[in-house]
Amino acid sequence: MLSRTLRSGAALTELGFGAAQLGNLYRPTGDEEARAAVDAAWDAGIRYFDTAPHYGLGLSERRLGDALRDRPRDEFVLSTKVGRLLVPSGYPEGTMDDGGFAVPATLRREWDFSRDGVRRSVEASLERLGLDRIDIAYLHDPDDHGEQAHAEAIPALVELRDEGVVGAIGAGMNQSAMPAEFVARHDVDVIMLAGRYTLLEQGALDDLLPLALERGVGIVAAAVYNSGLLSKPRPAADATYDYGPAPADVLARANAIADVCEEFGLSLPDAAVAFPLRHPAVVSVVVGMRTADQVAGTVDRYGVAIPEEFWLALSERGLVRDA
Repeated sequence: MLSRTLRSGAALTELGFGAAQLGNLYRPTGDEEARAAVDAAWDAGIRYFDTAPHYGLGLSERRLGDALRDRPRDEFVLSTKVGRLLVPSGYPEGTMDDGGFAVPATLRREWDFSRDGVRRSVEASLERLGLDRIDIAYLHDPDDHGEQAHAEAIPALVELRDEGVVGAIGAGMNQSAMPAEFVARHDVDVIMLAGRYTLLEQGALDDLLPLALERGVGIVAAAVYNSGLLSKPRPAADATYDYGPAPADVLARANAIADVCEEFGLSLPDAAVAFPLRHPAVVSVVVGMRTADQVAGTVDRYGVAIPEEFWLALSERGLVRDA
């Protein structure tokens, strides 16, 4: 599998393993099933793995660390995130997490983008992962904490990078405007951009992507299926977009793109995985994978050869914007 290198020197495979599902996203996943998914990803050549404390109240980090611990440490890149500390919940026994993960709520998330909070978060993640270092540390969804993120969190990550505790730093968000500010104002290495540079929408071309290319900052494209809308050859009438019902105009555009896919013997998910990698700032596409079968299917999509004529047809019909 091909890799692209950050300015920090970390080589990210073009397809990355998103480990939210290992934290029991929406439904339980067994330990063996989770381990099999990571093993299948490794066997397929994937060497970039992304997790976060938020994912299952630390369960994703623990499972991913367990699955990677015996692998050669210099052969994979691991990212996790800061901004949500995990603290004892005090909830009654049997209470389940209300953050979208099927896990007991023995812990709760506490927003903290302070210098101390960032350092404590990284220390706790290293303990859960059982690894000696974190290759990439992202601020996780600092949308409502911009002032503290600029004043404390990014400088704290710079300190940790200077100390060698983390290899590269950045932010992971579902918008492009604030990450563009981080790139403009700070010495960050990489941005994880969820849903804002996909086959369906290219708003990040207006701010983040040109700036990232100018500054040598890598972009990791996540949520490339736009919360499921592009995950099947034909979007369902009740498909979701940005985790809500898809508006009629968005659904119509997705179907129009699917029409072009069919003309070229391709599928919507094939094109969704391939599209972000066409931009020179993008270093990896991260896809959430729960099982070994999902890994195999995603790797197959990544491997589909897509002719340049297909992209030209989409552009000529006004269905995608040129980079």
